Amino acid sequence: MTQTAPYDEAAAQTARRIAAQISRELNLRMGQVEATIDLIDSGNTIPFIARYRKEATGGISDEVLRNFDDRLTYLRNLENRKSEVIKIIEEQGKLTEDLKRDIESAEVLQRVEDLYRPFKAKKSTRASKAIERGLEPLADLIWMQLPTQKPLEEMAQSYIDPEKELDGVEAVFAGAMDIIAERISDDPEHREMIRKIDRAKAVLTAAAADPEQQSVYEMYYEYSEPISKIANHRILAVNRGEKEKVLKVKLMTPDEEISERLEKAIVKNEKAPGVSYLKAAIADAYKRLIAPSVERELRNELTERAEEEAIQVFGKNTKALLLVPPVKDQRVLAIDPGYRTGCKVAVLDETGKMLEYATIYPHPPQSKTDAAKKTLRTMIEKHGVALVSIGNGTASRETETLVSELLPTLDRKVYYTIVSEAGASVYSASKLATEEYPDIDVSIRGAISIGRRLQDPLAELVKIDPKSIGVGQYQHDVNQKRLSEQLDHVVEDCVNSVGVDLNTATPSLLEHVAGITPTLAKNIVTYRDDNGKFKTRKELLKVKRLGDKVFEQCAGFLRIAGGTVPLDNTAVHPETYGVTNALLERLGYKKADLKKGALPDIDERLKTEGGLKAIAKTLEVGEPTLRDIVSELKKPGRDPRDEMPKPIFRNDVLKMEDLEIGMIFPGTVRNVVDFGAFVDIGVKQDGLVHISEICNRFIKHPMEVLSVGDAVTVKVIKLDKERGKIGLTMKDVES
Repeated sequence: MTQTAPYDEAAAQTARRIAAQISRELNLRMGQVEATIDLIDSGNTIPFIARYRKEATGGISDEVLRNFDDRLTYLRNLENRKSEVIKIIEEQGKLTEDLKRDIESAEVLQRVEDLYRPFKAKKSTRASKAIERGLEPLADLIWMQLPTQKPLEEMAQSYIDPEKELDGVEAVFAGAMDIIAERISDDPEHREMIRKIDRAKAVLTAAAADPEQQSVYEMYYEYSEPISKIANHRILAVNRGEKEKVLKVKLMTPDEEISERLEKAIVKNEKAPGVSYLKAAIADAYKRLIAPSVERELRNELTERAEEEAIQVFGKNTKALLLVPPVKDQRVLAIDPGYRTGCKVAVLDETGKMLEYATIYPHPPQSKTDAAKKTLRTMIEKHGVALVSIGNGTASRETETLVSELLPTLDRKVYYTIVSEAGASVYSASKLATEEYPDIDVSIRGAISIGRRLQDPLAELVKIDPKSIGVGQYQHDVNQKRLSEQLDHVVEDCVNSVGVDLNTATPSLLEHVAGITPTLAKNIVTYRDDNGKFKTRKELLKVKRLGDKVFEQCAGFLRIAGGTVPLDNTAVHPETYGVTNALLERLGYKKADLKKGALPDIDERLKTEGGLKAIAKTLEVGEPTLRDIVSELKKPGRDPRDEMPKPIFRNDVLKMEDLEIGMIFPGTVRNVVDFGAFVDIGVKQDGLVHISEICNRFIKHPMEVLSVGDAVTVKVIKLDKERGKIGLTMKDVES
């Protein structure tokens, strides 16, 4: 007979409290929240929950689920900290019912720490020394503001003791005021009141450390802005300038108002004997103890807020870049441009396999332009190349000019495009690249990566640390652990939304599939190498260390084209194959129909059988799950990236000198930041569409309208050819 764990009412109340808070914050029903928590606690991955447990969650998206998971972790850590604090205060014998209730009702960690502050073990302070010298009774007299039988100054005489460094009345009162100042500083209500005033009225100021020094921070040399209005990217810019010692930064706070509010809250009897000492202690508490501490807290708060948005922006940009549509079934000639060391060239077949490579030297100092064109022509004609992929780094635009001059002289149409090469050099020298191309020079690997990024951006970019992909702002200034976590989640969500071909995927791609660890990814490839292609998803269970739970999490995201089970090439999960086959039979389809591919008339057949709702009831399956199954049967093996904007291909080139104000161009969004978007229009420098020039309506952030990879039409409105700056607009531009 198995024993069940004893019911813990306190733990159950805590769980309900957490669920209720998440319900309020994310505007979800309690049933959704509780079911989702159960799924997370049962070891299910976020992609699996989002895709295959919609009935339980009510269809919560992967993005909301990530936020849900973060909040659940935070709130559980918060509850653990509350328990610790309550236990510590209780052990001191100082826990009251009111204090316990205040701690338990705290919704943020800062509030818990404020409440704990008076009971926290401190290093030796001026107040603790004064208490050791026996001055607490005098401090209490001043603090209580009650009439005394004789003057305080006379009473203070009794505390004089040169051996305790109390050699006069002034020293005695100074010690008493130190005790009072620390009490005021430790009061959580005073601190929260001061924070609220500062959040509403404090001003962040910056000034030049050396006004004569030229720097990128010149716009902040005489800068001030209320912290309630300051944009996040400006916070990060000011922080960086301060870190580099170019800027001196200060938080200007409404000290007079705060002091008045403190006095009003503390001084209850203006005629009390020690009121002058009390007011002096209030002033000291604020200036010496509270103000510096709260300023640090608010600067940290601003930084955390700005970093969090920068991380979110970076994540969304990365997601958009990873989901750029692949250019399928095309042979590609990839060029990694360079000057002195030449341009590295690689030809890839339709599957990304390298066919040939070379190095050309069209640019200074060698300037062998004709020889370079001849080599490129030979390689393009020999291998039937359809597209040229050029990296956007050093010598990119000169290489683009070279290619644009060559292409019109060919016998057939060949196009080129510019591809971001961010992180290609990091990948080229990595252990993974060495394993993939052990006999190929590091520099050639970079060209291969540039070509493969065009053929399948997702499969190639997962090989690179997401921080090196280069779409975001201030990614090196933010919390690196938090950034890595966010980007890992983004990569995982992208990989699982697209699906992975089980028979061609590399370990670096497989390890981002839900439930699959790097070790399991290698085991899958090893099994494939030893036994040949997977014929069914179920065969995964023969892979070393891949058990039922992992299979449940990963199976639906892995595809097998041309296998023995047609459903294995869809996002239909094996757990619903029975339902799917029953549906197909009910609608009059044969197994051979699915092997042929799409079932375009499935919606019409559903209507004749009473519609999706009725069939879901008959088959005893949830409507969301059945809807997803039908969607997959319409387009088995579909790639969701096919619906995204395609890369822009060119066969001519623009120079900065060719630009004029008023010109209109097609462009590709390369990066989206707080203040606008950078757009590639085919010249050396990306142009900036400021947030005010994106559309005619007000938007809080460019991401409301734009994503990395979007094809847009823009008009030139500003030109600074000397500094290479281009201002663009998308407003009232006809494509």
